[in-house]
Amino acid sequence: MTGAYDVLARIRAARGDPQPVGERCEMCSEAIADEHQHVVNVEGRQLMCVCRGCYLLFTETSAELRYRAIPDRYLAFPDFALDRRHWEALQIPVGLAFFFRNSALERTVAFYPGPAGATESELDLKAWNDIRIADPRVDMLADDTEAVLVRVPQDDPEETATPQSYLLPIDTCYEFVGRLRLLWHGFDGGQQVREFIDEFFGVLDERSKVVPR
Repeated sequence: MTGAYDVLARIRAARGDPQPVGERCEMCSEAIADEHQHVVNVEGRQLMCVCRGCYLLFTETSAELRYRAIPDRYLAFPDFALDRRHWEALQIPVGLAFFFRNSALERTVAFYPGPAGATESELDLKAWNDIRIADPRVDMLADDTEAVLVRVPQDDPEETATPQSYLLPIDTCYEFVGRLRLLWHGFDGGQQVREFIDEFFGVLDERSKVVPR
């Protein structure tokens, strides 16, 4: 079974130049390895597998481009300013979601995992703006290519547990949720899902640079 370390290793950016093994760049058709980089089609909200050369064409974050290269940045936001009231206002049915700013829609969107994969939430923008005001670190993320992943403990009867929050590449978020879909059993995902989530967040703790509040 693929573990959290394998998931992150497979989708890391800046891997050097491994030998091609058959897959092709979706832009120029050059052969690429299983481990390769991605760009986002901003208008179509699609991830595209690309070679190193095509990836570098879209790394300028200030330019208005149809495609954007996904960076390789992992940040941890300890003491994240999100309490149970904020989370309930967002109306997300599970204790896990990722948020990113869609530049085509000019607003933040939210997705949460489930048996069908990544499900888009009808995000309460006022509730999200309240979180942004309370914790400006969420504005560090790049449009379309980075997301804030938040985990809110669901088994704390006193509702005092601190949420976990990280900034990470958008392809990592989709890969993470896709792996959860494959493991999902029953109403709440089952034991395998819980174990994988714990492992994944443990890897994020090790990999991420801490940004104090």
